[in-house]
Amino acid sequence: MQISLRLDGDCVRAFHVTLLERLAALDDVELSVDVRPAVGGIPRSAAALFQLETTIHGLSHDGLAKRVPLSTLAPYKTQSPAAPDLVVDLCGDVRLEGTRTWRVTYNGTSGEAALLALILAGRTPLARIEENGVAIAAGRLGTEYGGIALASFQDMLARTASLIIAAMSGAARSVPDLPEPAQAGSPPMPSAGKLGIRAGKALARRIVQKIYHLCYNAPHWKVGWRQTGGHDLFNLRAHPASGWQELPDDGSRFYADPFPILYQGQLTLFVEDYIHRLGKAIISAVPFGPAGPLGRPEPVLELPYHLSYPFVFERDGEVWMVPESCANGTVDLYRATAFPGGWVKEATLLSGVVVSDATLVEHGGAWWLFATVRDGGGAFSDALHLWSAPDFRGPWTPHPKNPVLIDIASARPAGRMVRRGNDLLRPVQDCRRSYGAALGIARISHLDLIGMEQVVETILNPGALWSGRKLHTLNEAGGFEFIDGSAIAPRWKQRTRD
Repeated sequence: MQISLRLDGDCVRAFHVTLLERLAALDDVELSVDVRPAVGGIPRSAAALFQLETTIHGLSHDGLAKRVPLSTLAPYKTQSPAAPDLVVDLCGDVRLEGTRTWRVTYNGTSGEAALLALILAGRTPLARIEENGVAIAAGRLGTEYGGIALASFQDMLARTASLIIAAMSGAARSVPDLPEPAQAGSPPMPSAGKLGIRAGKALARRIVQKIYHLCYNAPHWKVGWRQTGGHDLFNLRAHPASGWQELPDDGSRFYADPFPILYQGQLTLFVEDYIHRLGKAIISAVPFGPAGPLGRPEPVLELPYHLSYPFVFERDGEVWMVPESCANGTVDLYRATAFPGGWVKEATLLSGVVVSDATLVEHGGAWWLFATVRDGGGAFSDALHLWSAPDFRGPWTPHPKNPVLIDIASARPAGRMVRRGNDLLRPVQDCRRSYGAALGIARISHLDLIGMEQVVETILNPGALWSGRKLHTLNEAGGFEFIDGSAIAPRWKQRTRD
């Protein structure tokens, strides 16, 4: 297939080189590049904002937004064939009768300026690959760096590349509707003066952040728990009127990612146990009685790298765990030899991939592994990949339509999936405002080797009944239900725990 990539020759970025490399890696593809100048690019005044953010936030100078010389495209033909099989149009100005053209848009508008304008307006861009006005792939783009324009821009450029590659295989065909009004179209690009004001605000915000981090442990998460009385959040679709009790911590650490399990009549809660002075987490566990926790969480699994999201489950009379270990580039399976401790690694399920929050479920006669993947850089939370296996020990095979979903509002797992009658319900993280800001409940309407579809039915936010500023995990067992969210922990109240 002959593919022509249309880009603005006045502003060639590392993003374009990366996209060309990924396209070139596809089978039976011959590439050319259309590098004519284009109108409607990002104004030069934005470079000052990018430069200031690079300095005050310590960003890399070699990110995807970096401008590179036109000569960087030398390995690719810069003269398009007379009749390419497909044109991938990043500028929105290709008009070729009889030629297939994929137009890349952000909230309906083409070009980098449209993407940056959405970022500066605090909006979540809906990216679409359109052919003859019909979307053949779509994704809600996200970032973990809300408020930093350059970092957000680069994350979303990375995921734009993912979306284009996904369209080549028929993946990421749509995003689920959300239970709230849709966003309007793209806002206008701010003037040079307003960009300068934003640069000043970015510096002021960074100073405030530095002061805040001197005074407080940030982030600091809290685990909430309650007895369900037979009515959990999957039924209520709202915070319980009774509110939540908090799992106490000593201020020198926080607890997050609560995963309970009822094993041999005893309810045990596993958590991410993050020690602020070490800057990494271990996995700890605490037993629960009828009135709540029996003591404090005690370490059960510690490795040289950060661990979180202790996905625990019982199978074959034993307890197994798949903790998140994306810092190691693996997804590993552990077995408890002296529950709740004595964990030994039984298998590496996946390797060489940056995977977040691996979540397993049995469905349709197979095991499925759901996780978000940092595909080619970009955000950790907006690209959902699936794997299937005949057994939870593997071997695991990637889904042929990966990524099955690109959506910062509903891709990342937020706990175990549960069944309600014939429905398979999936807790998801809504990270549009920021990482882990809200919790969604999605119903999986289709799951097989053809693809995965889900309907987001509910979005729960923190509020009066859960005072944390965020809400991003939901699990239950033994008549208890657990959530988590961020809180404020002053540094001067720390008490060191050995």
